[in-house]
Amino acid sequence: MQQRTPLIAGNWKMHKTVDQARETARQLAALAADADGVEAMIAPPFTALAPVAEVLGQGPVRLGAQNLFHEDEGAFTGEVSAPMLVSAGCRYVIIGHSERRQYFGETDRTVNLKIAAALRAGLKPIFCIGESETEREAQKTFSVLDKQVRKGLEGFSLAQLSLLVMAYEPVWAIGTGKTASPQQAQEVHAFVRSLLAEMYDTALAQSVRILYGGSVKPANVRELMALADVDGALVGGASLDAGTFSQLINYRK
Repeated sequence: MQQRTPLIAGNWKMHKTVDQARETARQLAALAADADGVEAMIAPPFTALAPVAEVLGQGPVRLGAQNLFHEDEGAFTGEVSAPMLVSAGCRYVIIGHSERRQYFGETDRTVNLKIAAALRAGLKPIFCIGESETEREAQKTFSVLDKQVRKGLEGFSLAQLSLLVMAYEPVWAIGTGKTASPQQAQEVHAFVRSLLAEMYDTALAQSVRILYGGSVKPANVRELMALADVDGALVGGASLDAGTFSQLINYRK
């Protein structure tokens, strides 16, 4: 089986001024300096991307953005494009996060367009999928995820998806303190990997990293990361403190 380098990604959401972001990034870069075979990424707000990039430099922590617009430029007031993110120092971008879907009208179609924009610019898209509590209780988890994956990746060739990262974030576990059980997480990740194999091929399915997102913290990270198809974590609240987040990055120690 192919070895996939774990990715621990921090989504800062709408937190931190530029000065606060710089300081947290500075602390984190020092604490993550000797992470053992684990890749780390943080996604500050747009206002802090360039300043944080200067702090991180060529160190062990990568820079990502929380969103982007699907056009490269134009009269789109308030939006930020993939080339702009690249120029600010980003290597990753989170696409389709449940909060974007819930509060800002993100759809499977706009997710598809944004993934295309990210890939055109050489950014690694972290493509988020996940079901609500109501959908899980109605036993619709797999049908919801099937639709999100197929629509989100519609029209992409195998060659285009070499940079793809997936993130399963059960909506009912985001910011609630609830976490999917190891069995639930593994079951869903295995399903997503098998779906990628069906849509493309086994090689792609085995190479794509599938992150788990939903109340990941130092107390549960090792158990989650021990699962065969969990290749990292998309972390919210626990990424805001450099000390706490560094414990996740250094989970192997």
